[in-house]
Amino acid sequence: MSDTTHSLAETLYNASIQDAMTVRSDGVRCAAMIEGVRIRDLVVHTDDRGTVSEIFDPRWNWHPEPMVFCYYYTIRPGWTKGWGMHKIHEDRYCLMQGEMKIVLYDPRPESSTFGQFSEIYLSHQRRQLFSIPAGVWHADENIGPNDVLVVNFPTIQYDHSSPDKYRLPLDTDLIPYKFHNTRGY
Repeated sequence: MSDTTHSLAETLYNASIQDAMTVRSDGVRCAAMIEGVRIRDLVVHTDDRGTVSEIFDPRWNWHPEPMVFCYYYTIRPGWTKGWGMHKIHEDRYCLMQGEMKIVLYDPRPESSTFGQFSEIYLSHQRRQLFSIPAGVWHADENIGPNDVLVVNFPTIQYDHSSPDKYRLPLDTDLIPYKFHNTRGY
């Protein structure tokens, strides 16, 4: 190997950054989670006819609040819904189709994760229940090639006359997170 080739290889190696550990050997993610977030893996049963999965069962004791309301929403590829926040209720998502990144920002002064972000990736390849605590700002980004389909079981019924929904634009300077190559509001 010539000195020039060796020097280039050494320069590239010295300039590189080693990947950080993101998952422990037992499969548990290493990244800090926003206080109050709950995640539950769902079991998908597959046979020659298709698949079936239980989405919510109060006997799991996954969440202390009962199921009182349910709806679904979609997000088109390349689009993001958010920033949104609820003062009173929690969202409880189950992604049914597609791939989605949820970005959470915790502005709650009393929270142990005050000022922190979490990026959570949900996929139909690993179905999960996912909760977002009241007071936490969140944005949902479709990161796949197909529509995302999400079922939500919020902890209160929707109040059409006074929705518990507060919004900021995706490019707000009030939340120090920047989305790239996405459209939305």
